[in-house]
Formats: sequence, structure tokens, C-alpha cells
Amino acid sequence: MTTPAPLSVLIPVKNEEVNIAACLESVRWADEVFVVDSQSSDATIRLAEAAGARVIQFHYQGGVKKKNWSLANLPFRNEWVLILDADERVPPKLAAEIQARIACSGGPDGYYLNRRLIFLGRWIRHSGWYPSWNLRLFRHRLGRYETLETDASQTGDNEVHEHVVLQGAAGYLKHDLLHQDSKSLFHFIERHNRYSEWDSGVYLELRRQSLAFRDPLHGPLRRKRLLKRLWVRLPCRPLLRFLYMYVLRAGFLDGAAGWHFCLLSSIHEYHISLKIKEKLQDGRQRRHSYAQ
Repeated sequence: MTTPAPLSVLIPVKNEEVNIAACLESVRWADEVFVVDSQSSDATIRLAEAAGARVIQFHYQGGVKKKNWSLANLPFRNEWVLILDADERVPPKLAAEIQARIACSGGPDGYYLNRRLIFLGRWIRHSGWYPSWNLRLFRHRLGRYETLETDASQTGDNEVHEHVVLQGAAGYLKHDLLHQDSKSLFHFIERHNRYSEWDSGVYLELRRQSLAFRDPLHGPLRRKRLLKRLWVRLPCRPLLRFLYMYVLRAGFLDGAAGWHFCLLSSIHEYHISLKIKEKLQDGRQRRHSYAQ
């Protein structure tokens, strides 16, 4: 029998019955797996427990969200943690690479994984979505997700686009992490409706911030966040996003899937813009009512 790798896996979930079994199967080689659930009403818990995962219930009461709560409170018995979403899979070559890296003494304190997105059955290689580096493997005591304050309580209890801030050096793994959601487009669109609510709050906060950068991020993530502060100040963002993804970043090379993906992304940007207008209008109305 193969000895499990000294790795703890963290998978935050809610109603992921169509994804969770495949995700857990891809990390069977890990020593322990925590599935942190938000009161799922489907078969997620049953499937997770049947696969040998330890299920923990998270009750969000505002403040710290699911991933940071898990990193601070779960009784990890290993130094290294790998964070996955339920719609992600660790292919065998990446699994072998992870095991080799965490077995080495010294070296970085964390690693970026490159996500390969599958949309409508096709790998989205262009549109600015590949490579897509995410810091997901690190010594758990040294990493926490940044906090981006918004007032969008309906966006859920899990970190969405926040990045891990690592107290140490990070490297990059060679093999890809597979991102393949088995849910329907209904769920894709519903999820992005919630994301646009979250994004609209973040955009407004970024607009209030100076372009002088003082966030605790470095390298590509620092440049990305600075560009984000510039982006939120531009006009015609839905059109600009589509042109950037489909033309400048060659999304057209991904065929029909690329067209639909870029179009949905521009619609997402349009929803953000509308919700920003709504929030600003609501704010003006409240100020007006207070003044009367």
C-alpha cells in the first residue's frame, strides 16, 4: 500500500454533488482532506464522507470568510495545504510533482499552480485565461487570503477573487490544475450574477483608493491589482473587455467556445457597471433623505 503524501487538502463547498466525487478522487493520494461545507442541501456531504473526506460545517456570521476561517481553525496534521475548488481536478502528473516538491527540504514556502479552464468542452487557451497562476499550495501557517471589503452580503461566505498573501517565497509548478465544472450554464450564469454583485462593491472601493500602491502583494499580482485600479476608472468597460479578450488576446482561436466565453465575460462586466450605477444612485438617495 502506498503511503499517503504528507499533505492536507482544503475544499470549500456548497451544493457540489456533481463535482465533488471527481475532485476527491483526484486527491486520494493525500494524507487528509477537509471538505468545508456551508449547509449543502444536496448529496455533497454524503458523497464527500463516502470518499473518506472529513466534512466540517461553516456557519458564516460576517467577517472572516470560509477559506481564511479554515486556515486558522482546522486541525491540519500536515505542514503543507493544497486548496481546491470542487470543480477542480489534480491530474496524475501534477499530483506527482506536488508530492516531490513538498518532500524536499528547504525551497519555497508555497507554489503557484496554473489552471487550465475547460468551457463548453474546450480548453480556453487564449482570452487572457491561460496561463492562470494561483497560489494554492503553501505552508498553511504562512498564507492567508487578503481581505477586500465590500458590503455585498448576498455574494456568499467564500473568498471569490482574493489572493493568498504568503509570508515567504513562492515557486511555480510545471503541470496544470484542471478546472472543469460539470454544472450547467444555468449555474455558471447564476454564480456570475453573485460575482458581479461582489465585483461592483470591489470596483467602488478601488475607485476610492489612490493609484499609489501599498497592498502587501508582489510581482505579477501587484501589477494585476494596480492595473485593476486603472481599469475601474475607464469608460466602456464591457466593450473594452470583449475586444481585449476576443481580439487582443486571441479568444477567437478557441472557436465557438471562445466566442461564448468572451461574450459572457463582457456581459459580466456590463452587469458590474449597472450595479455600480445602482449603488451610487442608492447612496445619493439615502444622502438626500438624510438631508431633508
